[in-house]
Amino acid sequence: MGEVNDPRGGYVAVVGLGYVGLPLAVSLAAAGVDVVGVDVSAKVRESLREGEVPFYEPGMTQALRALPEGRLTVVEQLPAAPPHAVVICVGTAVSPETGRPALGHLEAAADAVAAVAGEDTLVVVRSTVPVGTCRETVLPRLRERVAEPLLAFCPERLIQGRALAEVTTLPQIIGALDDRSRERARELHAHVTPDHVAVSSLEAAEMIKLICNAHTDLIYGFGNEVAMMAAPFGLDADELISSANLRYPRPDLSRPGFVGGSCLTKDPYLLTYGTSQGGYDAPLVTAARKVNESVPRFAVDRLLRALEAGGGRPAADAKVLVCGIAYKGRPETDDVRGAASVDVARILGDTVRTLAGHDFLVPQHRIKELGYQPAGLEEGMQDADGLILLTDHPGYAGITADAVRSRLRGPRVVFDMWGVAEDELGHADGITYLRLGRG
Repeated sequence: MGEVNDPRGGYVAVVGLGYVGLPLAVSLAAAGVDVVGVDVSAKVRESLREGEVPFYEPGMTQALRALPEGRLTVVEQLPAAPPHAVVICVGTAVSPETGRPALGHLEAAADAVAAVAGEDTLVVVRSTVPVGTCRETVLPRLRERVAEPLLAFCPERLIQGRALAEVTTLPQIIGALDDRSRERARELHAHVTPDHVAVSSLEAAEMIKLICNAHTDLIYGFGNEVAMMAAPFGLDADELISSANLRYPRPDLSRPGFVGGSCLTKDPYLLTYGTSQGGYDAPLVTAARKVNESVPRFAVDRLLRALEAGGGRPAADAKVLVCGIAYKGRPETDDVRGAASVDVARILGDTVRTLAGHDFLVPQHRIKELGYQPAGLEEGMQDADGLILLTDHPGYAGITADAVRSRLRGPRVVFDMWGVAEDELGHADGITYLRLGRG
């Protein structure tokens, strides 16, 4: 290893080289820090060693290939030599059955870090966790090895599609075990961003990350509830919301649309789990999540009702094309975690004869794994009875009324989650156009 840009020298380890860990590892290495990236996936390690990023993130491959030889080393497990600092970026999940945290990957990473940590090793948790996890789960493991561990929680708040830019520009929240840990965490993150927000404790930083995403879930959830309330009256939620916001300083209402991704679908559960341990059930957070989780079912039900009302084929004989398998369309991504397509496949898979899927970035093998027949856009539309546009990827704005009329079978039902094709399809003859929030 070479010398880190720090008087103490040594190397920085990043454990977990996914959507969270890799942008940080590459950014630290680009700043002159010697980084050891650790990942248990042989596929991920092989890809990175060949200069290929195993997921879609603009600019990441170029940044990886621009690093000096040996600046970022990718390995399966931490070296025996104690690192100067180690950042844990492994995934955390919730059980789909219970909504309770599943922290096995974090616990395994903490054990591995504790096994090599030295007295001067700073341990940073970047993975999103329930409040109290660093102190109750990570700290005891470190204390088995080190008498006075250095521990901080420094959450990521990046948006996929702009991760490299945001890792260097967003304020970095820093919560720490003590003053020494806080100062060391400042030194580490100063390599990539000068903007730091130090908070009073590990728990404060843990909760800040969770309330950021729970608040986003909440405000989007209200937009979705407006959409569902407007539909029985034949009203257009987009008109209601845009008119309410126009030249008025206070509502700031969000448009309806599916709320997805690994964070927004998971973090409210991590938050409410922690608060329930403290005796508070957080009903507002829970209600917003339930509203947002109901959107895929709402979309499918509207599509099926329209097919039946239009005199088309019975659902059991129908073909439906689902467009937008990733969880969002802009900034575009290939990430399917927390995507509406997962729920739509579960609901429609045993209901229709053919369930086809299209996405501009998600690989065909991944589309197939989710329960779809992968198809090109034109191929998928051919002889389909219904079309569901799940994301606002700008590519879907190019779907023309002529293409729908010539390829789909009557009644040619289109459900458009975000209204991305409304200008072209919204009032086209021979097309039954539906949109979330339009009655």
